[in-house]
Amino acid sequence: MNPPAASLIIPVYNGGQDFRKCLECVRKGSMQPRELIVVDDGSNDGSKEVALEFGATVLSTEGRSGPARARNLGASKATSPILFFIDADVCLSEDSFERTIRSFESDPELDALMGAYDDSPAARDFLSIYRNLMHSFVHRTGRQEASTFWTGCGAVRRERFLELNGFSESYERPAIEDIEFGYRLARAGGKIVLDRDLRVKHLKRWTFWNLVRTDVLDRGIPWTELILRDGNMPDDLNLQISQRISVSLVFLTVAVASACAFYWRGYFLIPLFAILFFFLGRYWTDGFSARSKGSIATMSVSFLCLILLAWTHHMLGLIPVLGTGFAVLMLKHRYQYDRNSRPRWMTLAGGVFFSLIFLGAILYLPTHPAMFVLLGLLLALVILNNQFYLFLAQREGRLFALAAIPFHLLYHFYNGVSFGIGLVRWLVKSRRGMRTPAELLNEKR
Repeated sequence: MNPPAASLIIPVYNGGQDFRKCLECVRKGSMQPRELIVVDDGSNDGSKEVALEFGATVLSTEGRSGPARARNLGASKATSPILFFIDADVCLSEDSFERTIRSFESDPELDALMGAYDDSPAARDFLSIYRNLMHSFVHRTGRQEASTFWTGCGAVRRERFLELNGFSESYERPAIEDIEFGYRLARAGGKIVLDRDLRVKHLKRWTFWNLVRTDVLDRGIPWTELILRDGNMPDDLNLQISQRISVSLVFLTVAVASACAFYWRGYFLIPLFAILFFFLGRYWTDGFSARSKGSIATMSVSFLCLILLAWTHHMLGLIPVLGTGFAVLMLKHRYQYDRNSRPRWMTLAGGVFFSLIFLGAILYLPTHPAMFVLLGLLLALVILNNQFYLFLAQREGRLFALAAIPFHLLYHFYNGVSFGIGLVRWLVKSRRGMRTPAELLNEKR
């Protein structure tokens, strides 16, 4: 069989073992690319040598320049009519390459194609599972006729890519260079398709601060400026109407909760923190193996503070509940079971125990209309995002889905903050007559 008419382009910066796994999956594919081009973006961990080991053509950006410039460099040297981009921490499935080529061959009008993350993340800590499953869900629920592009697993016709001058190199670190390119391609009348059955595995292991920094600095703020620049906010992917409503509801929830905290102080906050403490149970215990001392210390200090506050405010009924819950969480990591092989009684016991904690804490909340408003807002948020929580429950269990709710609400909160910062930045630049780097790039075209 002749090699397919496509070049696989992978930018890499200190890819480590994930990069090796990425290349191993390429080698196992039912089809091999005509060209395997790896662009080294200043690595110092031997990624270049790994790429050479797999027979790749290796290019270099001669220092840290960002994935946009790296991909553009790879595309400029590619000779195939189809450019297939993947990240260095992504594993293609066996038929990914073949499926992509067949899609372009069967549809001459197709300009770009995107794949989706699968629902079995490689990293098994809580945050990595939650984050990668959230990406998987977003891809699964996105429109087939897409309005943007994605380079985690995305292919585009080389002629169309060069016609639009590729990715904006104003993004000097991993950000929204692929989204910005997708906006320009869509605006130029290009046909972009999201193939939900083109599944790839994301190997990335997330930390809390990396997650927040990526969402706010690398995506939220620049994406807001892009939306304002183009005057285009499509009802798709992370910008669905339900997500925008969720952001508004989260800010209303924070406002009501802040008013309650100001008025009732500890009498309101202690039951709330008790509920949150056990919501985060899965996150706490997943940290034991990776950063044992820090996680146990943080969890223990939080527990002792809750006990002290409960004693001070005469919430004596919370103390045995908190104590038992803390003991269960401390012991839980010693008896981990795969979800499919976990004894049924353990699942039922966990559900009953969590329900008792939740009800016990709620009984200490003030009886006031403001409480019903707050609970109503939280219920509305859960209902609005119930398909995502059901997806998490199906993949990882109900308790995992419950533990994910605080992180999902936080995600909506800092998305709102990001939009506000991006709006202010855009207004300041507009008032000063300044243009963003992406706008300057458009002028040159």
